Amino acid sequence: MLEVSLAAPPVDGQANAELISTLAEVLGLPKRAVEIVTGDGSRTKLVSITGLTEADFLAKLLESARPA
Repeated sequence: MLEVSLAAPPVDGQANAELISTLAEVLGLPKRAVEIVTGDGSRTKLVSITGLTEADFLAKLLESARPA
């Protein structure tokens, strides 16, 4: 489970768009590689990410969490 805090309000899909954009940027993927599978209107979402192995995914998350 990954918890993500967003600044965008949950109105007109703004928060969903920000989630996709943020994950794609952190993971170094195009936005089309990140898809909300379930939970469009919910605080809890299931997201599909293509183009990375599990190890690469975890490494990129850890790298993004390190202080600059």
